[in-house]
Amino acid sequence: MPDMKTRWDIFCTVVDNFGDIGVTWRLSRQLVAEHGVEVRLWVDDLRAFERLCPQIDIHAGRQWHQGVEVCQWSADWQPVEAADVVIAAFACQLPGAYMDAMAQRDKTPLWMNLDYLSAEDWVIGCHGLPSVKYKHVQKHFFFPGFHKGTGGLLRESGLLERRRQFQQSPEAQQTFLQGLGVDRAPGALLISLFAYENSGLASWLDTLASDSMPTHLLVPQGRILGDVERWLSVQDLQAGALHVRDALTVQVLPFVRQDQYDQLLWCCDFNAVRGEDSFVRAQWAGRPMLWHIYQQEEDVHLDKLEAFLSLYTKDLSPAAGEAISGLWRAWNAGETMTDHWQSTRKHWPQLQNHAETWCLEQALHTDLAAALVQFYVNWI
Repeated sequence: MPDMKTRWDIFCTVVDNFGDIGVTWRLSRQLVAEHGVEVRLWVDDLRAFERLCPQIDIHAGRQWHQGVEVCQWSADWQPVEAADVVIAAFACQLPGAYMDAMAQRDKTPLWMNLDYLSAEDWVIGCHGLPSVKYKHVQKHFFFPGFHKGTGGLLRESGLLERRRQFQQSPEAQQTFLQGLGVDRAPGALLISLFAYENSGLASWLDTLASDSMPTHLLVPQGRILGDVERWLSVQDLQAGALHVRDALTVQVLPFVRQDQYDQLLWCCDFNAVRGEDSFVRAQWAGRPMLWHIYQQEEDVHLDKLEAFLSLYTKDLSPAAGEAISGLWRAWNAGETMTDHWQSTRKHWPQLQNHAETWCLEQALHTDLAAALVQFYVNWI
């Protein structure tokens, strides 16, 4: 393999608060730490980034964090030399002056569009294909995915071993939760809830509150809090707020850093997640989960949802597959959750085993950062 002291530029526009920057920040750190490349991460909204990395100076034009050079992508673009590898995350449009800089290089850079994650079959055929050209600079499609023949999923080296050790240590979990102010309700099912606004939440909370088994629901600050407030008939929930209604304890958590969020997922028995980054991290947690997919025009997101469900449930019994699929469909449609949650609970042991098996199967594929590096090596 050639010397990998290459320079990479990764461009990110913050579309949905944290998803896009969450993926690109994680990817940038891994490329630096595990592959020895130099990364400039260009971000147009450092305020959103600050939530993930509190050390960020939102006014600095350039700064270094964990080996990554973080650069403010301002409307007033100042010319810079183009890197060896250029990644436009999620089809963001590069500055015109930067595209000219790519074309002016003696050695043409590798230009890739890192696309959104999808389990749809067509992704395999499109992954790695050439896209448009700018002058003589060719752009390529690069698709993360769940199948062999795609770019894989973001997964840092040693992640699953760290998770295994943490989940096997009740002391480590208790210490972590106490650091967030959480004293787990005795014998309670521990659930994390990170989601977009959802009209189906009230029915799910009603079901949990009336259940014979106690539930402790941990809600990191985010968009779903408004729905939680309406159900509790309270206003302005803040981190640390704790409310008990019958069998359900609802506790609001502060917005946590990425590594802490991993540990939160590892602690919980069930994780409701949203978007892309937390969706992938919930899979690495090896626990049953519920995905709130980002809504797109003309409901094209539902095709992505069904493609993933088809893949995820194929090794489940028909009844368990129908239960978890029904839960996911109801959640993403904002429908009543009661019957679907009760059906899911009937198949709990099988869903627990399946979540771990799915995690280990996905870990057999090359991770996304390594796949990007290998694509560059093959390209040169």
